[in-house]
Amino acid sequence: MKFLLVEDNLDLANAISSRMRLDGHVVDHAPNLEDASAFVETEEYDLILLDIMLPDGDGRDFLKSHRASHLDTPVIVLTARSQVSDRIGSLDLGADDYVTKPFDHAELEARCRAVLRRKSGIAKSTIEIGGIVFDPVAGHLLVGPDTVSLRNRELRLLELFFNAPGQVFSKQKLADRLFSYDDNVSDNAIEVYVGRLRRHLEHSKLKITTLRGLGYRLDHVS
Repeated sequence: MKFLLVEDNLDLANAISSRMRLDGHVVDHAPNLEDASAFVETEEYDLILLDIMLPDGDGRDFLKSHRASHLDTPVIVLTARSQVSDRIGSLDLGADDYVTKPFDHAELEARCRAVLRRKSGIAKSTIEIGGIVFDPVAGHLLVGPDTVSLRNRELRLLELFFNAPGQVFSKQKLADRLFSYDDNVSDNAIEVYVGRLRRHLEHSKLKITTLRGLGYRLDHVS
């Protein structure tokens, strides 16, 4: 998944980014609202982690503007304010959840997973398609009796396909979702990761189809 982290505390931002990247997520960091606005104008995100008190304004104004633009990217507010009225105000403006500072990183990760499941309409952590069970939390795939452990980017790439079977993803779209703004991505990086997933799925009824000039699609074959 691709996250936007809007946080001016560099130490905290680095800590959050490091934990999320260990789970295979791509994280772009904006230290202020101006940078955050520039990111959302040019990039597509699965989740936004939004601090409230920022050097150039109130994160709630960003949230309000985000929702007024009819953008439905889930937003988790990071706030040092513990008053109930502050938390209610953020939820009423369109936040999907909030975490009060200081927080445990494991709790933040769990809240991210819960929000993303709700966004996808998935009530449980595993996804099953064509008899194949994918567990993005545990990071593995059940193909018949075999358990396949997935590397981070394999995991996030398969998560994209499993959340939208039958949808065509261009190579550029996949690159945008798997790599951060600052990553140096080789021309064949996506082909390499798709090739790995194909090997994992070769004994199943699922396959990743190449549509020449268009991209890739997860298909269920009989």
